[in-house]
Parts: sequence; C-alpha cells; structure tokens
Amino acid sequence: MDVLSIHWNVNPTIFHLGGFEIRWYSLLFVSGFILGWYIMKHFLLKEKVSLTVLDPVLYMLLICTVVGARLGHCLFYQPDYYFGSWDGFLEIFMPWKGGLASHGGTLAIFLGIWWYSNKYGKKNGFDYVWVLDHLVIPISFAAFFIRLGNLFNSEIYGGPTSLPWGFVFERNGETLPCHPTQLYEGLTYLLLGLFLFWLYEKKLDKVYRGTFVGIFLVVCFGSRLLIEFIKNPQVEFEEGMALNMGQLLSIPFILVGIFFLVWAFINKKPARAIPPQPLNKKKEETHYAKPLNK
Repeated sequence: MDVLSIHWNVNPTIFHLGGFEIRWYSLLFVSGFILGWYIMKHFLLKEKVSLTVLDPVLYMLLICTVVGARLGHCLFYQPDYYFGSWDGFLEIFMPWKGGLASHGGTLAIFLGIWWYSNKYGKKNGFDYVWVLDHLVIPISFAAFFIRLGNLFNSEIYGGPTSLPWGFVFERNGETLPCHPTQLYEGLTYLLLGLFLFWLYEKKLDKVYRGTFVGIFLVVCFGSRLLIEFIKNPQVEFEEGMALNMGQLLSIPFILVGIFFLVWAFINKKPARAIPPQPLNKKKEETHYAKPLNK
C-alpha cells in the first residue's frame, strides 16, 4: 500500500429512500444554488436593488445550468450516441444518467441572463453586464461544489501521478494514484470566488462594470484549459488529440473574458447598480392658490 497516496472509495450515494437515492453530487449541486441565493441577496441589499428580482434569477440559473449542461454534453461529446438512435435521443432528457458539460451550461446561462436583464433590468437600474458581473461570484462557489460532487462520484480525474496527494480511485478499479483534477479545478474556483467577493466588498466603487465577468472567464477557463492536459480523455474521440474538446471550448470563453476586461477599461461604467429614482409628482394647484380674476 502506498502511504503517499489517498485511497478513495467513497460511496456516491448517501442513503436510499425506497427506490429513490440521495447522492453527494445532488446535495452539493443544490447547496451551491442555495449559497448563491444568499450571496445575490446580499448584493441586491447592498446596492438597493429590489429583492423582487431575486427568485427569478435563481430559477433562471437552475434551468439554464441543467438544460445547457446536459445539451452541451450531448452535442459536444457524444452526438453520435444521443442523435444516432431513438433510445439515445430519449436519454437526453435523463440528466441523472450522467453527462453534464460546464461549457454548455455557461452558454445557456449567457442566454438566460440576456432574457433576465431585458425583463427586469431597465426598471431596476441594471443591465446585461451588471448581471454577469454579479452572478459569476456565486457561480464560482457553485462550480466548487459541483467539482466536489465529481470527486464523490470518482469521475473526471487525471492520469497517474507520483505526487503525495494522488488519489487511488478504487471504485473504478484503479490501482495507481491519479491526479485529483476535480480538486484542482474545484480549489481554483473556490479561490476565484473568494477573490471576486473580496474585490466586490472592498473595491466595488473603484472597479468598472465588466471587470468581474472578465476576470472570471479568463481565470476559470484558463485554468480549465491547463488542467485538461493532465485529465483523462472523457470520450474516445479525444484520445490522441493535441487539444481535447474541453480545451477547444475553453478558448472562446477566454477570449470573451479578455473582451470584457478591455470593454470595462474603455467604457469605465460604474460596477454598482443605479436604481431609478421615483418621480416626484408635481402637486396640482388648488383653486385657492389660483389668482382671482379682477
């Protein structure tokens, strides 16, 4: 037994209720959204934005994350399977069978925020980029929870390593320590979230709109691009590729992040929301105030 490695054999299921099971991944996934709700509430209170916009953004994020991540996996990684037969097509609607792609979830969230900002933004003093800036902070923490869920599922890990923190994923029949790339990514997202939250709390009035989302995209997908070099191929067609699908999909997001940083520097728009002020209705003059005709 190699004492310099961690033997990982955790059951991904916490407990069963009849034929229904509660898994660590599901619990952590939901926990990320609950934490995100409280973080967004803090932002809205601090910037005096109506709390009526809080629940809709949570529902939008949940739907876009699940639907987008599922479709992303089906389209980017296994289109032949999911669109090659009727049985495979029906499995698109069964996310519990596995297969979620963060790039697809991110694309869907971008589209969902466009709808959300158009519906609620104008009357509450925010726009599309403001929503992106604020959401990427709780999303960083949610991504950390999701990667912990991947660890409990003993999935998406890396190749063999001699480093002392290598994990032997015994549930998958591994006998050699492997890179716990779930933790590499998860800790990156956690540190990113903490930094962005600190930047928000301490420098909100000194940074420009677009800065938060720009930093998030560059760091999140830049780290993803690098970590993928030591991660095992997720599907067969990735074997032998110079860059795998996850890396190819990360490059556009990095470029978009750089665009937002440049856009923020050029426009210098305040990061803080500016809720519209209620209009003071001009009091109508009464007949007592009107001059008498002589």
